[in-house]
Amino acid sequence: MLEQRIQQHFIDSADLKYQVAPLLGKPLADAVHALVACVTSGGKILACGNGPSAASAQQFAAFCVAGFERDRPGMAAIALGADGAVLTSGGAGDGTLQFARQVRALGQAGDVLLLICVAGNDANLLSAVAAAHEREMVVVALSGRAAGTLAALLRETDIFISVPHERAARVREVHAVLLNCLCDGIDSQLFGEQENP
Repeated sequence: MLEQRIQQHFIDSADLKYQVAPLLGKPLADAVHALVACVTSGGKILACGNGPSAASAQQFAAFCVAGFERDRPGMAAIALGADGAVLTSGGAGDGTLQFARQVRALGQAGDVLLLICVAGNDANLLSAVAAAHEREMVVVALSGRAAGTLAALLRETDIFISVPHERAARVREVHAVLLNCLCDGIDSQLFGEQENP
């Protein structure tokens, strides 16, 4: 019984990835172009998310700085949730401005805010989007189907990549693939195609 349940996770995950591949190809390509334009013009990527999505933001920033699947120069990227001292410092209020304060302090026109979430209703993430818009930054938002207030807050120049599923675990699994696609796309655009090992 347990083995069947485990196997069903693999089947459901693979099925969702197969279904969304044709839907998400264009917004992913648009996101790659926005990220490449950012880093080639001397800008930086600010990545954020809550809970498990914060870990995904940290991993993405690490791949930008240290390299994804090849040895290459580092790209400027910061995971906003990685600095506990900043997140818990005085004046942060109730926590809804934790990312927005960092975006206002670090972000500049031409930078990109990469936001990763499942539901899109977290006040601290919505505040970060507003702060990014104040700074004339592009927002690339990865979300699940229930994008809530986030979808309405995004501008025409922003890029919204929504995984059409309600289950958080499935959305996060697809987000992992999306982030790998972004990293690979950036590398291939900047440094050319590379054979997969």
